Amino acid sequence: MAEARLAGRVALVTGASGGLGRAIALELARQGAAVGVHYGRRREAAEAVVQAIGERGGRAVALGGDLTDPATPGRLVEAVQAWGDGLHILVNNAGIARDTLILRMKDEDWDAVLETNLGAAFRCIRAALRPMVRQRSGRIINVVSIAGQIGNAGQANYAAAKAGLIGLTKATAREVASRGITVNAVAPGLIDVGLTEALGPEQVRRFLDQIPLGRLGTAAEVAAAVAFLASDDAAYITGHVLNVDGGLVMR
Repeated sequence: MAEARLAGRVALVTGASGGLGRAIALELARQGAAVGVHYGRRREAAEAVVQAIGERGGRAVALGGDLTDPATPGRLVEAVQAWGDGLHILVNNAGIARDTLILRMKDEDWDAVLETNLGAAFRCIRAALRPMVRQRSGRIINVVSIAGQIGNAGQANYAAAKAGLIGLTKATAREVASRGITVNAVAPGLIDVGLTEALGPEQVRRFLDQIPLGRLGTAAEVAAAVAFLASDDAAYITGHVLNVDGGLVMR
C-alpha cells in the first residue's frame, strides 16, 4: 500500500467505470481515500472497479446516474456523503467526444458534448461546494485536455467544452479560495487508453513525432497528477492547469 496521504477523506470520481476514471479511482483509493465510483451506463464495469479497490484493502461504492439530468449531481453528492460521512474530493472526469469537422457538425453533437463535458461539471461543482464550504476545506480537480488549450481539428465541440472547463476552474478557484477549497485541472495529452488499438501504426508514429518525450502517456500518470492535487502536498496550489502531455503543448 502507498503512503496514506488521503486517509480519512471521501472522494467522488465521475465517469469512473473505465479508462482514466478507473485509474484515478484506483489511485485515490491506493492513497487512502474512500471512493464513490460514478458511472453512467456501465454498471458492471463500475462494480469491477469497486471490487478491485476492495481487494486491495480500500473502500468504494458504485453510484449510477445520468449527468445530463440536472438533478443527478445533487443526488450523487448526497449519496456519497451518506455513504462516506462527508465529501472532501471531487474529480470531474466524465466526458464524451463526437468528433467531426465544423461544417459537418450537427447541433445535437455540439450540444451533447458541451452539456456532458461542461454543463454537468458545473453542476457537480455547485453540488459539491455546499458541503465543502460548510467544512471550510475541499479539493476539486477537473480533467480537461490539451485540446482546450491548443485546439484540435475535428474537435471544435470538445475543445470548446474543455476550454470552458479551464475557465470554470479558474473562476471557481477565485470564488472559494477563502473557504480553504482548492480548484485545479489536469490536462492530459495523448494517453494510451485504447489509443494504440484505435489508431494505425502510422498515425501513432506521427503523434509520437510531436511529443518531446517520444511516447504516449499512461492513465496511471494522469491519476498520479490528480492524486497530488487532491493531497496536502498541493495545499498552496489553486487555479492551476497541470499538463500531463510529455511536453506536447510547449512545441
